[in-house]
Amino acid sequence: MFRYDRAMPQRRPHRVAVLALAGLLPFELGIPHRIFGRAKDPETGQRLYETVTCGLAPGPVPTDADFAVDVAHGPEALATADTVVVPASYELGPVYDEGRLTDELAAALAHIRPGARLVSICTGGYVLAAAGFLDGRPATTHWASADHFQRRFPSVRVEPDVLFIDDGDVLTSAGVAAGIDLCLHIVRRDHGAAVANEVARRTVVPPHRDGGQAQYIRRPVPEPRLATTAGARAWALTRLDEPLQLRDLAAREAMSVRTFTRRFREEVGVSPGQWLTHQRVERARQLLESTGLSMDEVARRAGFGTAQSMRQHVQAALGVPPTVYRRTFQGNGTDARPRA
Repeated sequence: MFRYDRAMPQRRPHRVAVLALAGLLPFELGIPHRIFGRAKDPETGQRLYETVTCGLAPGPVPTDADFAVDVAHGPEALATADTVVVPASYELGPVYDEGRLTDELAAALAHIRPGARLVSICTGGYVLAAAGFLDGRPATTHWASADHFQRRFPSVRVEPDVLFIDDGDVLTSAGVAAGIDLCLHIVRRDHGAAVANEVARRTVVPPHRDGGQAQYIRRPVPEPRLATTAGARAWALTRLDEPLQLRDLAAREAMSVRTFTRRFREEVGVSPGQWLTHQRVERARQLLESTGLSMDEVARRAGFGTAQSMRQHVQAALGVPPTVYRRTFQGNGTDARPRA
């Protein structure tokens, strides 16, 4: 859902601090730098974020690979951050085993200023939970750790299947690639779909996977010579403004409706109807942000048919009606912040 807070125009790049802990996964450490580092103002070309890495102390931080990362900043960098990101670590010690922070980690987190946005990737959520930031809130982590996470932190409302959860000022994601989804979501939330889509294009990743999409898809990579639904999806994306029936999609892959529906859910994690509605909401979102088209025309181009139908679907997906969403991204000084 979307929450609207009045905000002053930003005079400097939004500062992101990434907390590197011993045993970190280098891939996840690099996600915030890659995604936020590529986000630029489409008019001026200026970077929208400044990303720094910090540790519990300056110096080398061991990773789960055969190399260490030399971190220049200590925990004092957290005090300057608008957003703090905690990637996963395989050496969380008492955080993982007992659900408590070490004195050193607690002292580091104490630098975080009130109002800073908190983000975790994968098991980085254990750190936020042990610090009490997730008490009474919905959160997620890697599906393989979800049961343990819930047992260790019973006050957290763990949702084990989703890619990420946006709870306003605290956001958590599932493992590895879900961190990309969450960081792109944050860019989209802060600056709109056009900026996020450009970052995704340069990173060569899908521009948007919804937070509610399942983490674990039974057949994410098709077996050799096995028919897939990818062609039908690509075909549908070029015809969102047309009435599309399930039988039309199935016919593109020469499958029965029953086989196509089963295969689609195995590959994508949602039903064809859910996927199609989501794609139409995304098309409407982009048109609302970037054009002055009437609501009727946006609805037509997005495939909803009528403005009323579009309003119902956009309201359900984003938590606000299309007119309010449009105002957010056309310069009236408000800040859209989705809440799960």
